[in-house]
Amino acid sequence: MSEATIHRVGIIMNGVTGRMGTNQHLMRSIYAIIRQGGVYVSPTERIMPDPLLIGRNTVKLKELSERTGGIPFSTDLDAALADPKYSVYFDAQTTDRRADAVKAAIKAGKHIYCEKPTSGSTETAFELYELARKAGIKHGVVQDKLWLPGLVKLKTLIDSGFFGRILSVRGEFGYWVFEGDLVTPQRPSWNYRKEDGGGIILDMLCHWRYVLDNLFGNVKAVSCLGATHIPERIDEAGKPYKCTADDSAYSTFELEGGIVAHFNSSWSVRVRRDDLVTVQVDGTRGSAVAGLRGCYIQHYGATPRPVWNPDIDSPIDFMGGWQKLPDQEANYDNAFKAQWELFLKHVVKDTPFRWDLREGAKGVQLAEKGLESWEKRAWVDVPELPA
Repeated sequence: MSEATIHRVGIIMNGVTGRMGTNQHLMRSIYAIIRQGGVYVSPTERIMPDPLLIGRNTVKLKELSERTGGIPFSTDLDAALADPKYSVYFDAQTTDRRADAVKAAIKAGKHIYCEKPTSGSTETAFELYELARKAGIKHGVVQDKLWLPGLVKLKTLIDSGFFGRILSVRGEFGYWVFEGDLVTPQRPSWNYRKEDGGGIILDMLCHWRYVLDNLFGNVKAVSCLGATHIPERIDEAGKPYKCTADDSAYSTFELEGGIVAHFNSSWSVRVRRDDLVTVQVDGTRGSAVAGLRGCYIQHYGATPRPVWNPDIDSPIDFMGGWQKLPDQEANYDNAFKAQWELFLKHVVKDTPFRWDLREGAKGVQLAEKGLESWEKRAWVDVPELPA
């Protein structure tokens, strides 16, 4: 038997000391890929990540290195970008730091893979795409929710024609993020400071853009109302600070084909639903509700016939009339890891990868239009970005 071909890919991982960088991208994606023996292209060919951890806090970097079997680390990004051993640059920094670092990596000839939002402005986000395209490098943006098991099941239903004509989409996202005075908050303080790139509109409308575009149809217009429900929180040093960014967003989207979508996004809401995020799709022949992993359906023939009568308890068990879909795949992998594997194949084998920096710019565009809608208290059109 011939020896397997191993393609080693050097990856500069900038911002891995943050919550998402550590948990989703390092531990559950790149380190998990290393531990499984790489990305298997064929029985005799695989891709092995060779990461370098970059950050500003040496203590945190050292701890991560020790947790991952001695992955090298550095605080010198310029030296890393100058090292030909590393062909890919990944960015999971705070939003306000991302664009300048990505531009430097493009200038250094690195392939780009980065978190969203790619910038706080559409102009800068699209500039990153143009720079990468002109440089002839490969580039991608994290759009992880497309690989969540619940949304994968939803996509299968759509492709099979289960819904008939889709009428509407309703999303509920969020949970209570503790303020920090009595209970430790689950999110970093910069999320609630506009000057540091925070805000749920900028964060979540980027997600809803790729979910809607990829599953239901391109977004044509948006009406969005933001709110800062919690005006003051406690930061990581135990000091109170003023929340200058929105912590909740109530958004309606008009999609091509006449579909109406509405998403509530909030870090100031308590959960009484199936999951931290649920997406309900209603069509002429059936409906479905997808969470992070599960998906429930109700076909036309199983739809009850309610009659309005508030004077008696409902005779219908509305929750009981839904069927839970089985897992049709033997194993649903981590959504971030699944996209990382596709990107690594794209870099090494030139396989298709459509979730590029232009797609990232579309997400920023919708967030910016959402903020504009809030300011104007009006519907705002979402024009097509240049190809």
